[in-house]
Amino acid sequence: MKFSENWLREWVNPEISTDELVAQVTMAGLEVDEVEPVASDFSGVVVGEILAAEKHPNADKLQVCRVSDGSEEFQVVCGAPNARAGIKIPFAKVGAVLGADFKIKKAKLRQVESFGMLCAAEELGISDDNDGLLELSNDAPTGTDIREYLGLNDAIIDVDLTPNRSDCLSIAGLAREVGVLNNTDLSPVVIEPSNVEVDDTFSVKVEASEACPRYIGRVINGVNVAVQTPLWMSEKLRRSGIRTIDPIVDITNYVMLELGQPMHAFDLANLNGFVVVRNATQDEKITLLDGQEITLRPDTLIIADEVRPLAMAGIMGGELSGVNDSTQNIFLESAFFAPIALAGKARSYGLHTDSSHRFERGVDATLQQKAIERATALIVEIAGGKVGPLIEVANDADLPKANQVTLRRKKLDQYLAIALEQSQVTEILTRLGMDLISVSDTEWVIAAPSHRFDIEIEADLIEEVARIYGYDNLPSSMPTAAVNFKPVTETKTPIQSVRATLVANGYQEAVTYSFIDPVLSKQFCPDITPVPLENPISSDMGVMRPSLVPSLVKTYLYNQNRQQTRVRLFEAGRRFIGSVDKLAELDQQERIAGLIAGSCSPEGWYHNNESVDFYDIKAHVEALFELNQGQVPAFERADVVYLHPGRSAKVLIDGKEVGVLGELHPQFAKDLGINQAVYIFDLELDAVLSAQLPQYSAVSKFPEVRRDLALVVDRQIPVSALESIVAQYAGEAFQKVAVFDVYQGQGIDESKKSVALGLTWQHPSHTLSDEEVNKTVDQIVSALAEELGAVIRG
Repeated sequence: MKFSENWLREWVNPEISTDELVAQVTMAGLEVDEVEPVASDFSGVVVGEILAAEKHPNADKLQVCRVSDGSEEFQVVCGAPNARAGIKIPFAKVGAVLGADFKIKKAKLRQVESFGMLCAAEELGISDDNDGLLELSNDAPTGTDIREYLGLNDAIIDVDLTPNRSDCLSIAGLAREVGVLNNTDLSPVVIEPSNVEVDDTFSVKVEASEACPRYIGRVINGVNVAVQTPLWMSEKLRRSGIRTIDPIVDITNYVMLELGQPMHAFDLANLNGFVVVRNATQDEKITLLDGQEITLRPDTLIIADEVRPLAMAGIMGGELSGVNDSTQNIFLESAFFAPIALAGKARSYGLHTDSSHRFERGVDATLQQKAIERATALIVEIAGGKVGPLIEVANDADLPKANQVTLRRKKLDQYLAIALEQSQVTEILTRLGMDLISVSDTEWVIAAPSHRFDIEIEADLIEEVARIYGYDNLPSSMPTAAVNFKPVTETKTPIQSVRATLVANGYQEAVTYSFIDPVLSKQFCPDITPVPLENPISSDMGVMRPSLVPSLVKTYLYNQNRQQTRVRLFEAGRRFIGSVDKLAELDQQERIAGLIAGSCSPEGWYHNNESVDFYDIKAHVEALFELNQGQVPAFERADVVYLHPGRSAKVLIDGKEVGVLGELHPQFAKDLGINQAVYIFDLELDAVLSAQLPQYSAVSKFPEVRRDLALVVDRQIPVSALESIVAQYAGEAFQKVAVFDVYQGQGIDESKKSVALGLTWQHPSHTLSDEEVNKTVDQIVSALAEELGAVIRG
């Protein structure tokens, strides 16, 4: 809500600056979004009067005006279309400064001297209106500084209110809040009952009393809608972000801003029979004031007459019954609509008005008569007219009742961490308008005022006391708690290290849904019946994933479809295997899966564009198991439905399968629309995180000894079997075995292959002799021949 600081200070004027006021209101929970001056920084502009205006001798669109500042007369050349004798306007005299550096000087326009400038609203920074001169009231005192006359030493404050504080959607509400914060008395407008001059009334019926518990109306005859809205009122409306329309509409808007009660005026000549508050009928239509034709729903509350709808209750009036240029008699309404009846209605029709904004959040249910009397007095003062008696239809049973709330001393002290004096709390509650039913050493029992229907529970009262006492005044302390740090075990690799290793290899972590397409689940895991979701987000998220791989493949496709050819992704998460009938026994194993595709390295001039292969992803998997001296995995040929049968492997730890890796099956890739080779790994996370406790061993000072063996073995024997036997018979000084060549082809039987192994020994206490090493090598060769049929290649 935007409001003028000067208007607020007419109601309550504490001795604090604008900055202090803004900070105070913000700390009280009414956040200030913006503060801006109502006009630009100018000086030397006074109220001037055009005494005469004649056509410029050398220009068709200019006039030569004789302008008075109350003591002298000046010749001013002006091009404004509304410049004419008899009006009062802002007059910038020679020496005046407009804006930052625009100084008014004596000038000559088309050979005619000009001593000053007549100003539009835009030139004073008041508004964007530049259609002509800003016309002032005829009673404006000539020669008065325009800043003083228009009250331009003012600020527009924009407050962003939370939905529960609709009581502050008015000057009266904000003044009440500022008065409480500063312990300053208010100076509200005095509202007296209007002098009833005619007996004219208009019948009112309320069929939806639960939605409209109170409806007040009155007839005012003989109003003059042609009069101009007073400058003081139009300025207050402008500074609140509301444009002026006609005096009747302006007055209803003014009262809404001043007191917080939305109102509406109907043209009495366009009403038929009676006014009725009811729900709309099916497909009933209304043309609103903004020209929209709306088809109403039966759950929409409307104001109607005997013939047609007149307005959407609490939202917007109808075009056919609104005040217009020919209006002479009006029916003025002021009603209370239950927030629940209007909640969301305006938005459902694509509307949002100042009226609906207030009614949806709640309006004081005792304000209606006060507001209509205030509006009546302003209408009579500005537009004239004769006032008829009030017509009120009310249902007390449906009106809001004052909430009775108990505030306990124990709870207040506990939440505020400070013990306030009983008299201090009592004073705060009283200043807030709470009706104190009883006060004791242990509690306060209050009835909330009618404008504070958000006060419902004890916590609301604690918040109010804290706000008014001042959050800055509450003690601050650091929370204390006993923290027991868990020991860090070295037999488990932190998941962060696993992530860091993969990221170092160019991977990016993906986080996908735990739900996948049932079709995708069946493709990748045909032997597993997935757990179905009872209420899936969409059809392609119908089951719990039995594997992380389908989600990664789908993510790869998303990237491929956006021209991302080099992709490296991993995800750590759960896969779900079990039965929907036995959810308590659902196997939710933690897994880590990865996917690579495209070139080995990012594009660059310093390397070729070689694509990744099976051994790249195998190296990445081995790197994970090498963390914290993890167990060394073995690899065996795998038969996995979604992997290439000749380019896939099981990952084994101590003979137990803990995962798989390999190339995505070509048929799968084709079916899914994948256009290049994709390599995948899927591992048990616990196996990856398992580590060995580091053991210290001294670095040997003695030289290494290496022997190379070229062995011919059956093609089906995995190299890991050779490595296992070598490690078994190589002795305690054995360090490592490296495969440096695998050959199949000319000179080797088609059923055989040649594997070249490099064996390294290093003893910690002495230099190994050839005799020791040769003896060990002979044992290895014999074991390989006996167990695997390996022979030394000739």
